[in-house]
Amino acid sequence: MEDEVDRLVAAWRRERPDLDVEPLEVLSRVSRLARHLDRARRIAFSEHNLEPWEFDVLTSLRRAGAPYQLSPGQLLTQTLVTSGTMTNRIDRLTKKNLVERLPDPSDRRGVLVRLTAEGRDKADQSLAGLLDQERAILGELSRHQRAELAGLLRQLTAPFDNIPT
Repeated sequence: MEDEVDRLVAAWRRERPDLDVEPLEVLSRVSRLARHLDRARRIAFSEHNLEPWEFDVLTSLRRAGAPYQLSPGQLLTQTLVTSGTMTNRIDRLTKKNLVERLPDPSDRRGVLVRLTAEGRDKADQSLAGLLDQERAILGELSRHQRAELAGLLRQLTAPFDNIPT
């Protein structure tokens, strides 16, 4: 089976035989797959009236376990955005009654961000929709192939996830 990346690589090999274009065979596919995944995520989230960034914040809180709360700093770490961006996102989610700000009992100056019941429902429902979309994307792979691919991708992403900040 040939795909668009095969055609792209063949063209570069023809036009630039002096270059080793082998990285394109993997990373161009990862890039194309990321675009398809982004579309699938947007479809899943739009069905629940969520933006991708809203899903990221809500599911970060949901993964934290009961009582589904984190500090803004913890949310920054998990969502890879600046503090100003996170403040804006928390404000917008608060207005939609999906999160609430509470005083941090261990830090009089700090706050905690907690999922509301509505926020928890949105997180759960949109996650289920996303998983349906992702299963469809991975449908051509066996369970063994999915596990193998996950391991290989982990090798590539782990160094980026473990860079000291």
